[in-house]
Amino acid sequence: MLTGRDPLRIGPFELSSPVVLAPMAGVTNVAFRVLCRELEAERTGTVSGLYVCEMVTARALVERHPVTMHMTTFDPSETPRSMQLYTVDPEYTYKAAKMIVDENLADHIDMNFGCPVPKVTRRGGGSAIPYKRRLFRNIVAAAVKATEGTDVPVTVKFRIGIDDEHHTHLDAGRIAADEGAQAVALHARTASQRYSGTAVWDEIARLKEHVTSVPVLGNGDIFEADDAVAMMEQTGCDGVVIGRGCLGRPWLFAELSARLRGVEAPTPPNLGEVGQIMLRHGSLLAAHHGEDKGMREIRKHIAWYLRGFPAGSDLRSQLSLVKTLDDLRGLIDGLDADVPFPADGHGPRGRQGSPSSVALPDGWLDDPEEDIVPEGAEIMHSGG
Repeated sequence: MLTGRDPLRIGPFELSSPVVLAPMAGVTNVAFRVLCRELEAERTGTVSGLYVCEMVTARALVERHPVTMHMTTFDPSETPRSMQLYTVDPEYTYKAAKMIVDENLADHIDMNFGCPVPKVTRRGGGSAIPYKRRLFRNIVAAAVKATEGTDVPVTVKFRIGIDDEHHTHLDAGRIAADEGAQAVALHARTASQRYSGTAVWDEIARLKEHVTSVPVLGNGDIFEADDAVAMMEQTGCDGVVIGRGCLGRPWLFAELSARLRGVEAPTPPNLGEVGQIMLRHGSLLAAHHGEDKGMREIRKHIAWYLRGFPAGSDLRSQLSLVKTLDDLRGLIDGLDADVPFPADGHGPRGRQGSPSSVALPDGWLDDPEEDIVPEGAEIMHSGG
């Protein structure tokens, strides 16, 4: 339990639970966000965190790419509506942020500079950008300028740096706050770590000491509600950002909300309840994408949902090939509903991989003050 802390405030928004759902490509669409919010409401009586939509590319948004516009869908129940931009260019950053404001597309803009994926960094995007301090500053300033005079706050997420020889997080946090960002979030890994090894929470504490004018959020290795409590106690951070830990566990936000507000966390669902959550998720995906694509999308979630449960290889195989909601419903009826949540259903999940050198454009590390916009870096990425 954390005591004596004020609610997390990001611009005009006060969050009684200092928890943010991290954008994850192909995961945090409107279906998943609605499900997380519903489960928090059902299990704790509150919807108190911030649920961020999938990342959208600034240029694709400005050019109204149909897939990108579909990704910006919000449910009427969502408030505040939070959108994350992937961006490398101050000009398109400004245009995208201005479009979001002028067309009332969202209530909060986050910018992600944490992606370590080689196809992104080798073009100078994602976690490569904070090394270029002037370019990074110009991008943040452009978003803030576009939202001047509005109630739409801008926040920024980044990593410790490119590798252990090139840390950028302290400069990035200071620059973002100086340029008007309303909060900063640190994934406590370098880009070279990707998602492997252990997040270095001490660097979150360093950032918190370095940046004192806006909230500092921590991200990395929060797989249980107690992990969030531990991170906030150890680092002094103002909130936590949850990514891989909620894969197959959209009810995690109810547990986080309860523990961080000093309330007993609800009991994890048994297999029957998980089955009904899977069905609800599938129904929401079908409503968003259409049944055919919705069922293709639910397949990747099924292994996460059933982790640790005795579901049987045949049933798992059939679920991994499900094509209709009726099929999904029938297969879920075959689960042993009374099986309690398994001990090995907790802990790390999602991609992990191994550390490797970071692919960068030729000469990228030569001049950290260079502000030239990288060419060909405006591609969608998978998170940070």
